Amino acid sequence: MKVDQHGRSYNRTVVLIVMMIAAMSGGLMQTSLGTALPTLMKAFDIDLATAQQATTWFLLMNGIMVPLSAYFANRFSTKYLHIISYSLLTVGVLMSMFTPEDANYWWLFVAGRIVTAIAVGVMLPLLQVVIINMYEPQERGVAMGLMGLVVGMAPAFGPTLTGLILNKDHTFLGLTITNDWRSIFILPLILIIIATVLSPFFIRDVLKNRPVKLDLFSIITSTIGFGLFLWGFTNVSSDGWGDLGSVITPIVVGIIILIVFGMRQLKLSEPFLDIRVFLNKNFTIPTIGLLLVSMAMYGVEMMLPTYLQNVRGLTPLDSGLTLLWGALFMGFVSPIAGALYNRVGIKRLSFVGFFILLLGTLPFVFLSEQTPTIIITVLYALRMVGIALLMMPLTTAAMSALPDEKAADATAANNTLRQVSSSVVVALMTSVVQSVINNNTPNDSMKKTAPLQYAKKVLDASLDGFQWAFIISLAFAVIGLIFVIFMQSEKED
Repeated sequence: MKVDQHGRSYNRTVVLIVMMIAAMSGGLMQTSLGTALPTLMKAFDIDLATAQQATTWFLLMNGIMVPLSAYFANRFSTKYLHIISYSLLTVGVLMSMFTPEDANYWWLFVAGRIVTAIAVGVMLPLLQVVIINMYEPQERGVAMGLMGLVVGMAPAFGPTLTGLILNKDHTFLGLTITNDWRSIFILPLILIIIATVLSPFFIRDVLKNRPVKLDLFSIITSTIGFGLFLWGFTNVSSDGWGDLGSVITPIVVGIIILIVFGMRQLKLSEPFLDIRVFLNKNFTIPTIGLLLVSMAMYGVEMMLPTYLQNVRGLTPLDSGLTLLWGALFMGFVSPIAGALYNRVGIKRLSFVGFFILLLGTLPFVFLSEQTPTIIITVLYALRMVGIALLMMPLTTAAMSALPDEKAADATAANNTLRQVSSSVVVALMTSVVQSVINNNTPNDSMKKTAPLQYAKKVLDASLDGFQWAFIISLAFAVIGLIFVIFMQSEKED
């Protein structure tokens, strides 16, 4: 039994279970929309770039909130932080769930996703910090592996669960769950309500609080900087890469503001986001590896369901089932990866992980409308094995490079870069896909003069767009494999 900050004993396993239930809900909210995008596009009468905003803005707001998580963890009660973030997640899910099916109300759906992201941006880093404080260094590999089981599997299962729900009505305990897109929010809602009810009784004040000053200038510059940076990428699909007003200017101005933000952090005695942790090479190198893994994962995970439905003509259920084995393999390998990290060290494990990721990604570049679904299933499962071997071990290696008192700051810095990079890669790939489709789609007049030829060209345009997205994902895997050279070779104790 462990003792909290008030001297009361608690069961760390029970605390971990409650937090993982909530993390499962948050994880499902990250990727469950991937399979539902074509359905949402029809329901709200919007294009792919607009629909993907629900994901890009979720990931961006998630990234913006992560630095605040370090402040909250240091400043406020662990128990009340969980209760508030869980309640906020409930509100966000309900907002999106009950948005009217009208393009004019799409902003409300996205607003719900933003509220959800605010909650997830606090609770997931908090889970990581609490684990570090509850478990000794030699126990963290397994504990973080269990965290990876939930945090990794929930997003991986999201597309499959959505496809199952959208396929047909389901009756459970006398209750009918319809195949409406709103039903995809039911399970996350149930999970977060359970966690919210349990948290006052089982969550404990594990983290030591101290008075920390919140720098308003840092909040403003980070929010505006990250926001403009992402906004520029999301505009590529409609305006093209060369548009000065909506693409180049926001990206450049965003970078300048982020530089100002970084300089500000170096001057503060108590920075909003302590970027000094990156001076530690053993923290920085695994963190960069983690960024590459995250971008490679989201690149295919968010694009593949849309490819399977729009190009291959699969149903949401079939596209979800295609991704199911990847989720199962990731869930099976994640705890094993934690044990392997303690045995072989991060460098050898990372080499194997990135090599498997590369092998699983390369064939995606050559997918066509005739590629057998079983091949896509096997390749995706192979990719997820590589990701499972990398995700939590890289996180554990980065966190172990710093003292425990820096856990909150290190977690915030690590997760901020990971979430922002994920949001950028989703926006980038969506923009590339939509831009290629727009540039290669034939004139509408061909619909009447040569309808079959028009349909073939539209299909080819979509396929070209998705192939470019897969090429970008492959590039991240290749860079990651090269990057392993710079990792520390010593085995962890």
